[in-house]
Amino acid sequence: MKIVDFVDMNEFEAIMRNWAMATGLATVAVDPEGNYISECYNFTDFCIKLTRGSKEGCRRCVKCDQEGHGVYHCHAGLVDFSIDLVAKGEKVGAVIGGQVLPQDPDEDKFRQVAREIGVNEEEYIRALHKVNVRTEESINASANLLGQVLNNFINSEYEKKYVKSIVVDLKSGVEKTSRIVEEITKCTQELKSLQNRQKILSLNANIEAARAGEHGKGFSVVAMEVGKISENSSIANAKIESLVQDISSVVNGMHDPKKFELLLRE
Repeated sequence: MKIVDFVDMNEFEAIMRNWAMATGLATVAVDPEGNYISECYNFTDFCIKLTRGSKEGCRRCVKCDQEGHGVYHCHAGLVDFSIDLVAKGEKVGAVIGGQVLPQDPDEDKFRQVAREIGVNEEEYIRALHKVNVRTEESINASANLLGQVLNNFINSEYEKKYVKSIVVDLKSGVEKTSRIVEEITKCTQELKSLQNRQKILSLNANIEAARAGEHGKGFSVVAMEVGKISENSSIANAKIESLVQDISSVVNGMHDPKKFELLLRE
């Protein structure tokens, strides 16, 4: 299941964009394989250009991306988050981001990170001072809020698409049922014709049996059985006609948009 298959991505992007503008935190949505499925918002040079720009820094970042869940501290000393996006119990992606400081930075620690990943210390520190500072409490609240909003949105979008699919299937089923009802009606008319012929045959057989006298007794029994079959067939046919009428009533009601909507609600 892919988010892009059932979600209005324009609305999805609007939620991401507005949240990023309101919080100042970086964010991007990814699929289960980690591929970006949205624009990147508020990404910092500290993270993208410098930390991920070095081979060792990128290796550490990828490891954090794979192992991080919820709100966590990344290897470089910033606070990041990863919130699963789930539709109908299936993980369809995640919203990740953060790239903020929980407090004013200790430059010595970040200089140490710069040396470890092979980045120019002074450039690293200049980029560091452009990173937003947020309390961990506000980071947690912001990340969880985004996760809740997006999960509610994608599940709502999934339900809309699922219901729409059901409606299409039902409409197709209604049309097919209408054709079947027409065929059944034709068959019941033919069955009525056969029943009438059976009745005439039974009557004629009884007349011939009476004429034959003693020799016609066996023929008379057959005639009686034919009569019983005809009678039972008439009863069965009446039941079929009644059921067909009930089905026709339901099908006709489903052709009516208002009645169809009521049936869906039920």
